[in-house]
Amino acid sequence: MAKEIKEQYLVSGFLSFFIIHSMQFGVGVLGFQRNLVKITGYDGWISVIIAGILVSLSIALMYVLLKKADGDIIHIHMEIFGKWVGGFLSLLIGAYFLALAVIIIRTYIEVVQVWVFEDVSTIFFSVLTIPFCYYVVSGGFRTVVGLSFISTIVIIPLFPLFLMPLEFAHYLNILPIWKHSVFEIFEGAKSVIFSYSGFELLLIYYPFLKNRQFSQKWTQAGAIFTTLTYTYITLVSLFFYSEEQLNKTIWGTLTLFKVIEFPFLERFEYVGVTLWLVLIVPNIALAIWAASRLSKRVFSLNQRHVLVFIVLLVAFLSAIIPTKAELDQIGEIFNQIGFYFAFAYIPLLVLLQFIVYKWKKKKGNHHETTSM
Repeated sequence: MAKEIKEQYLVSGFLSFFIIHSMQFGVGVLGFQRNLVKITGYDGWISVIIAGILVSLSIALMYVLLKKADGDIIHIHMEIFGKWVGGFLSLLIGAYFLALAVIIIRTYIEVVQVWVFEDVSTIFFSVLTIPFCYYVVSGGFRTVVGLSFISTIVIIPLFPLFLMPLEFAHYLNILPIWKHSVFEIFEGAKSVIFSYSGFELLLIYYPFLKNRQFSQKWTQAGAIFTTLTYTYITLVSLFFYSEEQLNKTIWGTLTLFKVIEFPFLERFEYVGVTLWLVLIVPNIALAIWAASRLSKRVFSLNQRHVLVFIVLLVAFLSAIIPTKAELDQIGEIFNQIGFYFAFAYIPLLVLLQFIVYKWKKKKGNHHETTSM
């Protein structure tokens, strides 16, 4: 059993719903349709649902790991692989979350540069965003979770607005259903994994939950809510756009905002881009918190000191990615890593944990027998 977290640092288990959803629902939702439709066409909504089911299965496997170890991923790694190999693997996961923070920031900067301020400097925006993220994360895990809760509540009123483009909908677009092969459907599901990424954070924040053994229903509910949200946006996009239009539209969700008009507000996409900052700050803060937490646990350092280094590193890395083409290449690599991390490495860990625990139990029984 890992060292217990003090009561004042714990959060209620139901907040896992908001942590998971806010981590999954960020910049990925702004333009996931293009890559999806290139593979699956109008069957893309099926791939989105399948990806959500795979995420729920991965979360269930994570709970098998976490409940048995009663600790976080570092504790699990050290139990299975030992101090040195386990510590190294934990640092790789820390690097994964650091990369996630960089991609989120750089993608949002790209959106701002394309849609709102064409001449804004990448370095300027990075320097502007990072201090606020540092301030939030330095307040501790409870502060970051509070921000995740607020961001989810704030963004919910936007969901009904996605119905407005349906004035121009072509509902027969998705018929006939399942025109593509099973392989293509699963390839489509794989293509949207980046949009679903972030749920792996459970492996780190699990010890911070009260009644953690019973928190799975809230975690799964958060993941299911994300799946339903992505399915909803996918269907609206498929009804509104033609397949050819989606293949050419980089920011499918943001372009939907251009259809939304009010008598007092013509360019609603500006509001959408601005409001999305409320969503991505918890994304970035949670990813940075995870990277700093893992580094602290592996090296036994003060988390605030580690946090300063990680924040500066994130700002630097997000500023040196020059073009969207390079950002897309990095995103594709990250998508591959995230897929194998969630759907290959986690099942492997479950198997290895089962073998190690069984071996330790057998070894313990052997010692008891020989000592009698």
